[in-house]
Amino acid sequence: MTAATVPAPTASASRASRTTRVKGHRNYLGGLLAWVWLAIIILPIYFIVVTSFKNQGDYFTSNPLAPPLPPNVTPYVQVVEKGIGRYFLNSVIVSVGAVVPVVLISFLASYGIVRGDSRFLRFTRGLFLLGLAIPLQATIIPIYLIIIRLRMYDSLAALILPSIAFGIPLTVLILSSFLRDVPRELFESMKLDGCSDWQMAWRLAFPLTRPAIVTVAIYNGLNVWNGFLLPLILTQSPDKRVMPLALWAFQGEYQTNIPAVLAAVVLSTVPILVLYVVGRRQLLSGLTAGFGK
Repeated sequence: MTAATVPAPTASASRASRTTRVKGHRNYLGGLLAWVWLAIIILPIYFIVVTSFKNQGDYFTSNPLAPPLPPNVTPYVQVVEKGIGRYFLNSVIVSVGAVVPVVLISFLASYGIVRGDSRFLRFTRGLFLLGLAIPLQATIIPIYLIIIRLRMYDSLAALILPSIAFGIPLTVLILSSFLRDVPRELFESMKLDGCSDWQMAWRLAFPLTRPAIVTVAIYNGLNVWNGFLLPLILTQSPDKRVMPLALWAFQGEYQTNIPAVLAAVVLSTVPILVLYVVGRRQLLSGLTAGFGK
């Protein structure tokens, strides 16, 4: 009886085993840096949340990172009594009033740029892209003068119109990138069936670019909601303040109610956090596709 002969490992098998070992190698340095970066991000958030449940005296006397026992909801009561509901409503009006026109105008402009064949439309896309190079801070004085001439100062419309103007360029870039991936044969087949450009835009292009539309809607909504410079320059009355300016309501002449300010920060962040959790996948995939094509 002879022993069974074991075949020698081939070169390809040895390479595969080495590849498996390389892929299975743990990157301890990368993991350590990731944990350090996570701590850097989490620590300020933890401090904000913990401090928002303290009173003014505990904030100065207790350990800054120690959680209050029991939690104190007085800062949140103060925030509600200061009228944060009005600021929240103003932010919702400005955000919706800016995002909806931005999405509609940019979608129609992107459709015309992608489907059109004239040089004027290609030149128009260049103008939209040029708008990305103009920062808001560089145009705040002309915007202020225009709003004064239009007699719209200290109104929510004064915040909506500039937000629309600065939201269109990036939105056109993302939507036009998505529309270019729609096969032209689909448009040609619908055209043979007697559909007009308007019908092709809303029955074909709009459903196929819905992920991109959700992406730009969330992105512009976050920008408008967190906007501080335009509300600071173009509004004055307390009843026209938005959430970023609501923090001023808790600053006195000689002191600042830090727990109340941080409670307002927490409340203003909740809608943004919910919006990001709901649409984070479409937001990240849409931005990646928009800049990578």
